[in-house]
Amino acid sequence: MSDSRNSSRKNTENDSSIEVVQIDGLVIMKLIKHCHELEASGTGIAQGALLGLVADTRLEITHCFPFPSGTDETIDDEDFQLTMMRRLRQVNVDHQHVGWYQSSQFGNFLSPQLLESQFSYQTSIEESVCLIFDTAKTAQGFLSVKAFRMTKEAIKMFKEGDFSPEAIKDLHIGFETMFTQVPIIIKNSHLMNALLLEMQDQLPLTAGGTQYLDLGTAHTLETELRAMMDAVDELNQESIKFNKHQNLVLKQYQEKTRWVQKRQLENQARISRGEDPLPDEDLSKMFKTVGAPSRLNPLILSGTIAHTADEVSEFCSQSLAKLFVTEPLQNAKQSLGQAASTM
Repeated sequence: MSDSRNSSRKNTENDSSIEVVQIDGLVIMKLIKHCHELEASGTGIAQGALLGLVADTRLEITHCFPFPSGTDETIDDEDFQLTMMRRLRQVNVDHQHVGWYQSSQFGNFLSPQLLESQFSYQTSIEESVCLIFDTAKTAQGFLSVKAFRMTKEAIKMFKEGDFSPEAIKDLHIGFETMFTQVPIIIKNSHLMNALLLEMQDQLPLTAGGTQYLDLGTAHTLETELRAMMDAVDELNQESIKFNKHQNLVLKQYQEKTRWVQKRQLENQARISRGEDPLPDEDLSKMFKTVGAPSRLNPLILSGTIAHTADEVSEFCSQSLAKLFVTEPLQNAKQSLGQAASTM
């Protein structure tokens, strides 16, 4: 990811000073256009830079631009972003780097790459955020844009680079404390609001939007539940690996205990015969330490399962509202059908 973000601003590990993220409506439109175009082309995940400024505890995002496609190897990411920011500064556009955005499907965005990128951003630019845009939910008529920041415990974990069970236990970190969500406000200028009202009056009722009343939720729920099942299977495999590690540690501890007891008995026998006891040996050289598996992937999988469950709950509640809205229409249709049959 970029490295124009490596500003001279000093990073601190205090709690987040950003309480709200304010995004211009034009930025949201650009972000939606880029994510949907890249999804339609099937070239991968959409990513881009966020530009703006910080006002007290409010982060204002006023501009964005996409990162080059990963399929184009002739473009250097760092040079591209530096050139873009230089040109934006020439036309008097806010060019301060304040974060980045990424597309996702049904809330499945957590990955080691995302955590490393956000860690790199947040240690370089303290106020930076990661915007996650859900293309699948938006296609169903629910705009889903969320802003996340890493907690100070997660930053410390990545800074130390130790993902062993002991280190994570000492930091008291879990999947629910790796990220914190920041509220988002979408702001439009008065002229933009007036234009939207005028366009709303001019659009006919048949201009579209009926797809947002689609009641066919089975496919969406099936996709989300399949994704959750896959994550649960992977988490189960990680649990099996950790259990094997625990068994190896226990087995090695028992072997050490038996060896120490055997050496003590031998020395007692030698002393009783008037011989010198055997010298002590370094147990760490005789029994190599069993390396603990990384707990980063289980944390990510647990977070993915939790986020997917929240998305399913939210989607079901929104779909239920649609069903209640359409209930009178269905009742009226049945009444008309019964009246027609009696005539």
